[in-house]
Amino acid sequence: MIHGVVLTPLRQIPDERGCVMHMIRATDAAFAGFGEIYFSTVLPGAVKAWKRHQRMVLNLVCLHGAIRFVCYDDRPGSPTHGAVQEIPLGPQSYQLATIPPGVWTGFTATSAETAILANCASIPHDPAESDRRAADDPAIPYLWNL
Repeated sequence: MIHGVVLTPLRQIPDERGCVMHMIRATDAAFAGFGEIYFSTVLPGAVKAWKRHQRMVLNLVCLHGAIRFVCYDDRPGSPTHGAVQEIPLGPQSYQLATIPPGVWTGFTATSAETAILANCASIPHDPAESDRRAADDPAIPYLWNL
């Protein structure tokens, strides 16, 4: 695991009408403040990578489909500097992934259908506080192998 990345199993409460899927509460240890909630869809075989936030804490769940979420740690002085972590997200592995600032992230849909990722971000989106790299940037030692 990458230092500071926290995976929290979540509850799903199904009944004959559907399902309630918990995400995060203000009283949870992972909660670092509320900035905004947004959803990102990813088509099967598509990759959305790489992005790094300087201040934002990400709190992510996949509500529909399945996602392979990948983190890369190049933070100077981090005990996991150089580490890569794959995290399966989706209703079949329903968990909250909390990602600290400074960690590169990317994801792809592993389902045959469009996947939906929700983020309860600690601060409102600010393009000036994030960095981007191409999905195939050689500075990040990860091959998407779609």
